[in-house]
Amino acid sequence: MEYRLTIKDLPEDERPREKLRAHGVEQLSVGELLAIVIGSGTPTETAVGLADRLLISFGGLRGLLQAGAAELMEIRGIGLAKAAQICAALEVGRRIAVLSPEVRQAVNTPADVSKMLMPQMRYMDKEHFQVLFLNTKNQLLGKKVVSIGSLNASIVHPRELFRESIRYGSAAVILAHNHPSGDPTPSQEDLAMTRRVAEGGRLLGIEVLDHVIIGDNRFVSLKERGLM
Repeated sequence: MEYRLTIKDLPEDERPREKLRAHGVEQLSVGELLAIVIGSGTPTETAVGLADRLLISFGGLRGLLQAGAAELMEIRGIGLAKAAQICAALEVGRRIAVLSPEVRQAVNTPADVSKMLMPQMRYMDKEHFQVLFLNTKNQLLGKKVVSIGSLNASIVHPRELFRESIRYGSAAVILAHNHPSGDPTPSQEDLAMTRRVAEGGRLLGIEVLDHVIIGDNRFVSLKERGLM
């Protein structure tokens, strides 16, 4: 009986889907991303192996972009279903690339932060600590939850926060987290953590503009209250 090689034969930390979940999609190679698109390999090679062979056959991603379904199906292990999946994924990327530049959302006031985050965060039963990454014009580059705490505490790691900030190339950040009690009054822990993060930002040249605490239809800006 022929033994079928599958992704499960790889160490867990080398499986594309598990790696994506643990480290983020940006940490995957082109071959690993392609392996997720095609889904499965052949009886003798994993999806990662098949993806790498595809890239080699077409001289990399640029060559793959120029290939049609018929050409893809000439590769052993690529049938109509896999060829269609690859062509569709590449076409989505191609159409995104020609979109008009998006006007980035500006975040100028604590009310802007509240409007963005309040609808989801006011109902959360654990503290979620988010960071908004901004450019020099206070336009939003991205946002990310960097910590999920217990009902009344949130553990924030400045190194994780600023690693993401550097990845986004942000000039400034705004901190935000929710109080599941609904009362956005800052605690001493909130104030101490804010000071620690702001100091880290000064060392790196990344300004911490504010820390907004979200309650139930209420919010508090530490900046507005002169607490940072």
